[in-house]
Amino acid sequence: MTQHRGKFITFEGIDGAGKSTHIAFVGDYLKNKGIKLVSSREPGGTPLGEKLRDLVLHEKMHLETEALLMFASRREHIAQVIEPALHSGAWAISDRFTDASFAYQGGGRGMDLAKLEALEQWVHPHLQPDLTLLFDVPLEVARARLDATRSLDKFEQEKADFFAATRNEYLRRATQFPARFRVIDSTQSIPDIQLRIAGILDEMLAL
Repeated sequence: MTQHRGKFITFEGIDGAGKSTHIAFVGDYLKNKGIKLVSSREPGGTPLGEKLRDLVLHEKMHLETEALLMFASRREHIAQVIEPALHSGAWAISDRFTDASFAYQGGGRGMDLAKLEALEQWVHPHLQPDLTLLFDVPLEVARARLDATRSLDKFEQEKADFFAATRNEYLRRATQFPARFRVIDSTQSIPDIQLRIAGILDEMLAL
């Protein structure tokens, strides 16, 4: 009997958009539907990736070094976690993926998008998420949430114009790839957001 490939779902949004609140909900929802699931994050997801995560989030470095480390972590993540899960028939969900590199290094930092596209084609030419949930909020809402939560990493400490450019690139990507993106208004109540997510997941499960 041929093993069906699993589905790949990614969660995106600027820092403070609230996506992390809903990752556990998605995991529980799918498990309750009988789906075998692997949940991970970027940068990170593997022992090497977690070491690279610490460098990327806390050390100052050249923009292109930052992007290369992101894709190095991603290559390991794909090889060790995502592809094995999908090939086994499990679903994989990841807190961020390549759209984050376009948003943060491309939009926020101003890196040439053509260089990011080249890295994307090199690192995962045949892999794209089946679904990307983009949690979108106005900048002032995101900032208020960050200020009320925890100590901030170097990205979370950036100024408003950085996050405006990051958010704009996320929304551009959503427009560019409408088949896989679903933009979630993350200013809504948690129950309303999760009702929307459940509907989107039910559509996937029905395919």
